[in-house]
Amino acid sequence: MTDWGSIGGGLDRPLADLSSQWDREQRVRRLWDRDANLWTGRDEHRWLGWLSPDGLAASADELVRLGRDVRRRGLTDVVLLAIGGSSLGAEVLGQVLLVDERHSHLYVIDSTDPGQVSRTMSCISLDRALFIVSSKSGTTLEPLLLFDYFLGLVRSRIGVEQAKTRFIFVTDPGSGLESRARLEGFSQIWHGHPDVGGRFSVLSNFGLVPAAAAGVNTSILLNRALTMAASCSYRTSARTNPGVRLGLILGLAASCGRDKVALVLSPEISPLGSWIEQLLAESTGKFGFGLIPVVDEALGALGVYRDDRLFVYLRLETAVDPVQEKALERIGDAGHPVVTLSLSDTMDIGGEFFRWQFATAVCSAVLKINPFDQPDVEASKEAARELTNSYGASVSIRNVPPLAVVDGIKLYADSSNVKFFGSLSRGLSRVEDYLSAHLGRLGDGDYFAILAYIDRNPSNAAILQRLREIVRDSRKVATTVGFGPRFLHSTGQLFKGGPSTGVFLQITCDDALELKIPSLGYSLGVVKAAQALADGRVLDERGRRILMVHVGTDVVSGLTRLEQLVRSALQQSELDDISQGDELA
Repeated sequence: MTDWGSIGGGLDRPLADLSSQWDREQRVRRLWDRDANLWTGRDEHRWLGWLSPDGLAASADELVRLGRDVRRRGLTDVVLLAIGGSSLGAEVLGQVLLVDERHSHLYVIDSTDPGQVSRTMSCISLDRALFIVSSKSGTTLEPLLLFDYFLGLVRSRIGVEQAKTRFIFVTDPGSGLESRARLEGFSQIWHGHPDVGGRFSVLSNFGLVPAAAAGVNTSILLNRALTMAASCSYRTSARTNPGVRLGLILGLAASCGRDKVALVLSPEISPLGSWIEQLLAESTGKFGFGLIPVVDEALGALGVYRDDRLFVYLRLETAVDPVQEKALERIGDAGHPVVTLSLSDTMDIGGEFFRWQFATAVCSAVLKINPFDQPDVEASKEAARELTNSYGASVSIRNVPPLAVVDGIKLYADSSNVKFFGSLSRGLSRVEDYLSAHLGRLGDGDYFAILAYIDRNPSNAAILQRLREIVRDSRKVATTVGFGPRFLHSTGQLFKGGPSTGVFLQITCDDALELKIPSLGYSLGVVKAAQALADGRVLDERGRRILMVHVGTDVVSGLTRLEQLVRSALQQSELDDISQGDELA
């Protein structure tokens, strides 16, 4: 169900006009007919295989047999080694639908952070683990490194031959990963579809094989997706078509300056937000345009919201949160546009997957953007490869002095941002000075993004949540938090190719342990450090406003100290704003 009443924010009349135009020009039929001219007229028609979800995955019987085989063999831990579009959908299914002891545990490892990998390893029994290596291209760095690492562990534990029964692969036909798996004697290979991009692949084997292996009833999930697909038919008017209407709202809001999509989800389905975040950010964030999804940001007082937000509320009818309901009612009454999408139960996530994919395609048509490419993703990958190769030749990964140091916290910046700090009339010396100047760059229409190359554990996440909230409340801007390298395959495209409205704070650390990759001769931590440094350099080269913070080995203490420094810096920034206002007056 969906509440298609008034949206507010001045969008209702333009939405009615745009819906009529889409009906008049039969644009929904053109989408279903795969007409590339609906977008940019290039190769969009080649990436629309997801329009037929019933043909994307293995048969229902095969998926059921997979789940039964896993349980028959007593494999209680299903471990997905993947990142981005190959991991986020499966992670949602695991976190939302695998909620009782009848299911296996589904663990997702999508990081090169040694602490995060080690922490997840501590929850896994190698004697009862099934590993799923997932990559569409078969060349994605992170899952290949993790495959090498865990293959060595499993072979040491149960032997080379037995290890062949503990790994299965999901990849596109003919990929390098498939070739390697067959060469080394692995037999379980599940194919993706070359006409479906990674972030649109959740209803294919990439999402459903891990879910089925862990015990999810994928048949029900697919039936909900097919029901939604039928509702999105070209026979349904754009005014009531659930995918079209959402897509038109998203595109119209972005065109009117409300490009921050604040996603508010019922707690039981909150993991869905990260999947939507990637879909919107990577599909629309390019050539200076893009929607900025805002996920997991706590609802605040009305005064912290400027007129650059669209609120989308995904409401689980069986677990309505009255606090969310009242807060969104106040937000709507204050004149902000609010869209409510209702799910009857958690299995309706299958329908939401399709609805959001369809809406993203529609939104991109409104904005005249190709939603199926990611032209800026490769830049950071190439820079990281160059840095890791240099490290192999004994070249230090970071060899420049910090801008400022306090209590083990070090600040860094690359060339264009160093020039900015040097151009300020007042001299900067303390960490608080630099943080104040950096956060003072946030203005109307901007957003604040934390890029954290640290363990994505609850303690670290809680501190970063506080950090984003104090920045939001002080500077009145939307905020995001991403953990690296995971976000490189999600919001990374938006940060580099989208609108230049982000102010970035990158956080790195010294790893307390090393996990060596035998095939490389160096550790996961080196790869992560190279990825972070490369990401920062590319953002700087693109003219983005970025400051890097290194917090040392004791990450929790470093983050806690950083929070204190940011609070102090924001107070200084507010005083500077008042002083500048007085001067202008």
